[in-house]
Order: sequence, then C-alpha cells, then structure tokens
Amino acid sequence: MNQLVFVTNNQPVTDSLKVAEVFMKNHKEVLRDIKNQIEKLDQAGEEDFNQRNFAQVEYTDSRNRKYPKFVLTEEAFTLVAMSYVTPEAMKMKVKFINEFKRMREHIENNTVVPLSKDQALVTVLRTTADLVEGHESIVKEQHELRKLITDVNHKVEEQITLDHGEQRRLQKGIATKIYELCDDPQNRPQLFRELHREIKDRFGVASYKDLKRKELQTALRYIENWVPRKVS
Repeated sequence: MNQLVFVTNNQPVTDSLKVAEVFMKNHKEVLRDIKNQIEKLDQAGEEDFNQRNFAQVEYTDSRNRKYPKFVLTEEAFTLVAMSYVTPEAMKMKVKFINEFKRMREHIENNTVVPLSKDQALVTVLRTTADLVEGHESIVKEQHELRKLITDVNHKVEEQITLDHGEQRRLQKGIATKIYELCDDPQNRPQLFRELHREIKDRFGVASYKDLKRKELQTALRYIENWVPRKVS
C-alpha cells in the first residue's frame, strides 16, 4: 500500500483515489460520497469549510486521460469516511488517522513558522533589552523597553484569532456535538446553522474564524454543553 497521507502546502492531505484504493471502492462511488458531503455542508451554510477542506483537481491516468479527483484534509476525510463502517473499513480509518497524526508531527518538527509583525517587534525589543542590561547609565531605558514588551505581548495575545489548526479543532467540536444530538441527516443542517449562529452571538463575531484564540477553550466548553431549541 502506497503512502496514505502526503503533504501539500505544508498541510497533511489525502485524495479520493487513495480513499477508493484503501476502502476497495470504485472511484466514482467515492466521488459521489464526497459530492454528497459537500452538498450537505452547503445546505448547512458551511461553504467556508468546503473551500478549506475539499479541492477538486485533475489527474492523468496511465493512458494520458484526464479525470477529476478530490484532495481532502483530515476533516474532509473524516466526514467522507464516516459512513464506511465495516470492520475492515474501521481498520483502514484508524490507519489513516494515525498517518495524519504522524504527518502533522513531522511538519511541526521540521517547519520554521515565520514571525508575524507583532511577534517580530517583540523579538527585537527583547534583543535590545538584553543588550542594554548591565549598563547603569541606561537603566531607565531598559525599564521602559521591558514595559513596552509587556504591553505588546498583552496586545498581541488579546488580538490573535484562531489559526487554521484551531479553526479545524472548533469545527470538529461542532460536528461531534451535532452528530451526538441528531441521528437524522435531514435535521442536522438546521442544527449546524443554529449552533453557528449562537456561537457568533455568544462571542460577538461575524464568523467563527474571528474568534479570539484566548476564547477557544471557552467556546469548546460552550459547544460541549450546548442544547438546541429542539433536538430531532
């Protein structure tokens, strides 16, 4: 079996061809399953999720013919593979999950993340403070620099919104809650919309992506304890 998960744009992904191969399905069936998930997400108002997690591209077969396939993030794969529940399919899902985890760890351990402007400013200020330490003639300047560092750190922390991984974590929490509450696929879109709306109202944001990083744990607890107006 070839590699299950690969890296694209510094993100672990798989594709519909690999899913078809591993789960021993016709590629057309997998494409149909993916399109069904995309359609349901659209109905739930999750166009952003679709754009971030499903990418339709072309591939060329051994006879030089071009066909469509989908590149899937871990979240997209999880949704598509959710309905594959045979014992053998469950084994394959575990293998995929472990491979996604391994690939994420590889990226984290081998990637240098560029500093934001605010982080770069903090780094410069800290370096400057270290240089002037021990010079009695500029103790006052050192104190002011350290105070500025503290202020900048506080402002940066207050304004930082969720990164891509944290957004995916929030979306997982939402999906887990909805599937826990509702067994009827026809009623899930309404619950997705209701929960998204209440998150926006609760935290005063236009989109869950605007949620502040410091509020992530609070939001996850809110989702975990959320009760819809009516559960079907």
